[in-house]
Amino acid sequence: MVGALEEKNLRRMIQFAEQFADEKIVASLSRQLSWSHFLALIPLKSAEAKMFYARESMNGSLGVRELRRLISRKAFERKEIADTQITPDSPLPIGAFKDPYLFDILGLKDEYFEADLEAAILRELEKFILEFGKGFAFVERQKRMIIDGDDYHLDLLFYNRYLKRLVAVELKQGKFQAEYTGQMKLYLGWLDKYERQDGENAPVGLILCAESSREQIELLKLDRDGIMVAEYWTALPPKKEFETKIRALLVEAQERLEQRKLLLPG
Repeated sequence: MVGALEEKNLRRMIQFAEQFADEKIVASLSRQLSWSHFLALIPLKSAEAKMFYARESMNGSLGVRELRRLISRKAFERKEIADTQITPDSPLPIGAFKDPYLFDILGLKDEYFEADLEAAILRELEKFILEFGKGFAFVERQKRMIIDGDDYHLDLLFYNRYLKRLVAVELKQGKFQAEYTGQMKLYLGWLDKYERQDGENAPVGLILCAESSREQIELLKLDRDGIMVAEYWTALPPKKEFETKIRALLVEAQERLEQRKLLLPG
């Protein structure tokens, strides 16, 4: 008789054969992923999610524990939410950002100022970049820009070697306000004129707010100016609440995307 463990393993192998039917893809993945990696991917519902996490594991040389953590923190869903901001004529790259970002790694208390958030990011820069995404390198804090004789300061400046572009980051403690966009457009224009190097793509901006204003963001069409807006959460809710909130945000984002498609001229 087949024991319970053998039966479980056999069922997993059948699931693997059904879900990873393309031999070329399996051959490519199996060179860098272990059977334990595949066991973590099998329960995922969509093929897109499986391939996203598989690529993240390979590109980041993630162990199984790191992969499971990435899945539990809904990295794929948060990428999908961010991508719904991006329209076909946008200079923003697909898949480069998340919404929301999870800053529980920074250890911030309930009450903090924007300067505290910035200091926490720099203090935990390695953890922040892991949450931020692949290829990001820190360039400068409080980047000084002199425009018409006045001083301006960008909160954080990064460079992404995969995107080959500067990424300007502004941190906002409260809810998104429309006037933040003019400030970011000014910074991007300055960076494009004075900091962009030969062979680089145009700089893009990320405005991180404690609370988003999704309808405002859609109406402003910020993606056309190379600006992404995302929430950040300084505390991670309990697992079920977290999953429910992310699912609701994804459904809302997908509904907005479908409405936008219906308004496009036929």
